[in-house]
Amino acid sequence: LAATVMSEQESLKSSSARNRGGVQRVEGKLRASVERGDYYEAHQMYRTLFFRYMSQSKHAEARELMYNGALLFFSYNQQNSAADLSMLVLETLEKSGANVDDETLEHLAKLFSLMDPNSPERVAFVSRAIKWSSGGSGKLGHPKLHQLLALTLWKEQNYSESRYHFLHSSDGEGCAQMLVEYSSARGFHGEVDMFVAQAVLQFLCLKNKTSALVVFTTYTQKHPSIEKGHPFVQPLLNFLWFLLLAVDGGKLTVFTVLCEQYQPSLKRDPMYNEYLDRIGQLFFGVPPKQSSSYGGLLGNLLNSLMGSGEEEEGEEAQEDSSPIELD
Repeated sequence: LAATVMSEQESLKSSSARNRGGVQRVEGKLRASVERGDYYEAHQMYRTLFFRYMSQSKHAEARELMYNGALLFFSYNQQNSAADLSMLVLETLEKSGANVDDETLEHLAKLFSLMDPNSPERVAFVSRAIKWSSGGSGKLGHPKLHQLLALTLWKEQNYSESRYHFLHSSDGEGCAQMLVEYSSARGFHGEVDMFVAQAVLQFLCLKNKTSALVVFTTYTQKHPSIEKGHPFVQPLLNFLWFLLLAVDGGKLTVFTVLCEQYQPSLKRDPMYNEYLDRIGQLFFGVPPKQSSSYGGLLGNLLNSLMGSGEEEEGEEAQEDSSPIELD
């Protein structure tokens, strides 16, 4: 029996090696075709091979071939062909039931980073990639993928969409550093506190206390216009500092007094009290308001978060609406 098992394992190894060798030979021919400038012909060959591999349930081979092909087309600035093969990479993941792992997420983020930022294909790609990365456990996508997308968008100085993806990652520190740059590049001097206030309140609405604290601490330490340490010159920052302490304590009276005392600062953005209504429900046992415009459902909040991030890049922070648009 042991000999039979060993024999089967050797057979599988040699079969895998043959497949790999076959893929390498095919890739060599396709690369030569692209290097000659026969882009259309090479693209069609990739698609033919994709369907052949998929029909034989060779999902891993199909994925590897499409991924390398997409990188090759990107290197020759053949955006349409590269985007098409990128979508086929996603198709192999969807149809094979592949596990979500760091390497695959990094591959998807790499393809995203090479796509034309203004192309409709990029929007379609990221939507499908996030859905696949959820693994059926939720609609919001894998935090690691969101982090990688946020970093790419930050490099492109697409701060509003970067912020949206940071919200769904667990990278409060990266979010804070991006917000420091965003505030310095696009915001008015008097708005430095508003950039971090929005992020802290939104993280809390998503029940992510840890990232809320990290984004606040890192931002206030690293922003050149903020004097270090509590108490701060800006009342809104003091409010956030007390709020983060109160969230840990969970005492409703503390939360209520805090919101009343800082109303002048909280009126600077009409969304702040909406967020605080939700935070009151999540952390302090406040019942949902019957007249609430958003019905008090976290699901609505999260769904609206998913449809965000389409603000105009050039808007100043005061006019830049929050990624959480409550219905």
